[in-house]
Amino acid sequence: MSNNERDVIIIGSGPAGYTAAIYASRADLHPLMLAGGNAGGQLMITNDVENYPGFPKGITGPEMMDNFRQQAERFGTQVETVDVRRVDFSARPFRVWTDNSEYTAKSVIISTGASAMWLGIPGEQELQGRGVSACATCDGFFFRGKRVVVVGGGDVAMEEATFLTRFATQVTVVHRRKDLRASKSMQKRAFENPKINFVWDSTVDEILGAPNEHGFEAVSGVRLRNVITGETSELPTDGVFIAIGHKPNTEIFAGQVELDAKGYIAMPNSETTETNIEGVFAAGDVRDYRYRQAITAAGDGCKAAMDSERWLEAQGVDVDLSEEIYSPSEATISPAPQEAVSAR
Repeated sequence: MSNNERDVIIIGSGPAGYTAAIYASRADLHPLMLAGGNAGGQLMITNDVENYPGFPKGITGPEMMDNFRQQAERFGTQVETVDVRRVDFSARPFRVWTDNSEYTAKSVIISTGASAMWLGIPGEQELQGRGVSACATCDGFFFRGKRVVVVGGGDVAMEEATFLTRFATQVTVVHRRKDLRASKSMQKRAFENPKINFVWDSTVDEILGAPNEHGFEAVSGVRLRNVITGETSELPTDGVFIAIGHKPNTEIFAGQVELDAKGYIAMPNSETTETNIEGVFAAGDVRDYRYRQAITAAGDGCKAAMDSERWLEAQGVDVDLSEEIYSPSEATISPAPQEAVSAR
């Protein structure tokens, strides 16, 4: 097998991709991960991860992803931080192209995740990097002692708003409804923070700019519209953080695997991670718009790797399944020797 011919190629990274890589590596499949130029997924813009088991004091998202990557590489995964530009799943072996290389694979695991959505309003694109951001952990430091606006009402918006209070003097959350969609714990944290206030039943229709002290155009305010009365107003601010949701990173897979109405990868069999293409599997936020948690993505990655291992074994590929956990039915018939079982 040449270096460009693989048993398993993992497209994307994050908790799903890295976990799949760990499992596939331990099965001696020597996976190639094409992690993307922004390797690590959404956790790379998450400051505090407090709900992932095993970290009682919490951990930063980038630190967690670095640990994931080191663990995957320790077991033999080759990680390339390049973007996949095109795939062909019409025949096996599957073909995958980056800017400079073409690869073939007996099986593929897709873990490209989802990306932040933008409002698409005047001033948003023009002022990105000049006060407009979708990543509080990336850019919050630049707003020390300033006022910021957060747009959204879900967990992401509440997390962004809470984090920004470390730097900003005032954080205003603008939400188009009168009730938040965030979890109760995230709502409680935001409501109890004296630096956070709320503008209800309103949308941001325009992001306003003006020359800053250095002479560069920067955010100076937002134009708000009340969705009930239609009245408009201007709110002065130094920064705008967009936190309205995500879209699946599935553009290159359109026409190659089945997508649902929202653009996420469709899963025809709820009991496995296999797509409608035999030998192609999907894991994490690229298929899951309901939970979108690091732990559920990691669990998906585990399942996708195990599904891939078993499928490859059925195709005659030499796979090391010695450490797989036995199913309940197998254990009832013939209990596994203790040394053959691993709580991975």
